[in-house]
Amino acid sequence: MPENLTETVRLLIVSRESAVLRPLWSVAESHSWHIESVVSAWDAMERVQSGVAPHLLLLDLPRGDGDSLHILRWMRRLRPDLPVVVLCFPEDAGRKMEATRLGAQEVLVRPFEEAKLESVISRYLDSTEDTADMASEDIEPLGPGAFFVSAGPVTQKLRAQAELLAEADVSVLILGEHGSGKDTVARLIHKLSVRSGFKFLKVNCADMPAELLEAELFGNGRNGHATPGKLERAERGTIFLDEIAEMPVGLQGRLMQVLQEKQLRHPGREHAVTLDVRVLASTGAHIERALAEGKLREDLYYRLSAFTVQVPPLRQRRNEIAILLRHLMHKLARHYSLPTRDFSDTVLEACQRHSWPGNLKELEAFVKRYLVAGENELSFGDVDTPAAEGGHGNRAFAGRKLTHAGAGKGEEPSLPKSLKSLIQSVKGEAERSAISTALQKTGWNRKAAARLLQVSYRTLLYKIEQYQMSVPEPLLSAHPRERYALDESGVKGSGNGKAS
Repeated sequence: MPENLTETVRLLIVSRESAVLRPLWSVAESHSWHIESVVSAWDAMERVQSGVAPHLLLLDLPRGDGDSLHILRWMRRLRPDLPVVVLCFPEDAGRKMEATRLGAQEVLVRPFEEAKLESVISRYLDSTEDTADMASEDIEPLGPGAFFVSAGPVTQKLRAQAELLAEADVSVLILGEHGSGKDTVARLIHKLSVRSGFKFLKVNCADMPAELLEAELFGNGRNGHATPGKLERAERGTIFLDEIAEMPVGLQGRLMQVLQEKQLRHPGREHAVTLDVRVLASTGAHIERALAEGKLREDLYYRLSAFTVQVPPLRQRRNEIAILLRHLMHKLARHYSLPTRDFSDTVLEACQRHSWPGNLKELEAFVKRYLVAGENELSFGDVDTPAAEGGHGNRAFAGRKLTHAGAGKGEEPSLPKSLKSLIQSVKGEAERSAISTALQKTGWNRKAAARLLQVSYRTLLYKIEQYQMSVPEPLLSAHPRERYALDESGVKGSGNGKAS
């Protein structure tokens, strides 16, 4: 999709047949899409590498041509984010599975209606929209809402490792802190592998009790009706076992047996089910401790860890934080239908210095709150980051202050001690700001302020006490008749300035 609303959508079609080109020109004209055609797959490769990259590639297979499909393998390496739609004759429909395995998003069999063609093209153009806002060679889309950023040497090395592992059809154990992106690395390995045309299914081993986890993984054969589990449903694809060390030991034993035999046996079934599925697993646990405490079976560990990948924490990717912040901002703004917000140098500096103990999940939570509240609703002076690896906490910046909107003169907002507490305080600061504004507008008549805020009077009294808000001095020294209006709304007339 275009990076902005004024950029033209570009389609590249590999075909020499007017029966294919004619309906495409008609559809493109109605949508103001730009179509470029080439006569061979190799010409398409050259065009993708040298010219302006298209947003969608349509590959028309000549009748009985077995070579053109191999272009998909190269396209997946050149432009893994480029959607490819294959068009073929009915006699070649049996190659649909091969085309999908090699990376095609969809295979259309002739004859197809113009409306069907238009629908398919529109769907895949829309699916690329999520990454259009931050189009960059450093950002690699992995599916709806998922992306991999490799803008620094640490993640570039990680991506190269994932690409090598994608070629080897073996189990991989992915290690890393919670929230560091182990799921993303698993999806990257799957996307770069020959299994990318088949399913990627995830099972969170820490999310459910043993009985449900067993049914989720192995299926359920009760009452004479066999319901396949994800091991079967991921046939020829990839299954990702997240937090494998949290799986009950009994289930680990059954999983080990299935991996050894490459067969799944169901009670009551005469024949075992042969499995062809790649297993990726992850854990945020300390491996040696998990093995010593018996939480992770040694034989399963050695079976899964033919290769291991270490995902770096966010604090080791500081040069990517600005890219991640902006990409998450665009993604979340689109999701919530809100306008994006820019990050000031002050906020970027604070984010660069923070150690992000919650990694990418903490970063996304921060961006979500920033999108809703904005910088004017945040208040922080000195941001002390938690101690990083082998070092001490850093002072993000000193002597600079972001004040919350609507604060009264001389009112000093409370200063969070860390960026984490800053994030947690956003809601409170916004609420306090709204209450302060309403009280100022009503001259501290709290019943009127409660009506303005559309909350109960009792709720407003509680919030005033919670935020320790005081009646301004000019109102306390007002004429007794004016003070009576305040007393009537619940403020004590003793002049102590505290809310009742």
